[in-house]
Amino acid sequence: MRAALITEQGYQDLKQELNELWRVERPEVTKKVAWAASLGDRSENADYIYNKKRLREIDRRVRYLRKSLENLKVVHYHPEQEGRVFFGAWVEVENDAGECLKFRIVGYNEIFNRKDYISIDSPMAKALLKKQVDDEAVVQTEAGTVSWYINAIRYEK
Repeated sequence: MRAALITEQGYQDLKQELNELWRVERPEVTKKVAWAASLGDRSENADYIYNKKRLREIDRRVRYLRKSLENLKVVHYHPEQEGRVFFGAWVEVENDAGECLKFRIVGYNEIFNRKDYISIDSPMAKALLKKQVDDEAVVQTEAGTVSWYINAIRYEK
């Protein structure tokens, strides 16, 4: 089961997306649907079919966002977190082969369209939690066990 956690920035981004969809995009698409419907035969009307489909997509996303926003818990930064890996941390790690990764540990709703974010529920994040710089984190994956060493930890305040 996924943790229903989100950073403050992630929460604001979802609220902004909801607002944009509901107040801007949906009214525009609704007008297009009404205009296309007024042209008559809807069965072969590409404008009507496309915009009706887009309207359903918007409504589905709006429902999802509204439900998510009311169930998510915003996790705020606390100075006690400094020096250890917790939710919202930017972490830089390195393995024995010298491969370096840099990412932020966030909630599931924030990882989409971001290559530099990982979910708090991922094996990597779970292995890193509560660790400090120079600690080793052993990560179990389908490919096997990999050791990562923490080079840096920082938080957005």
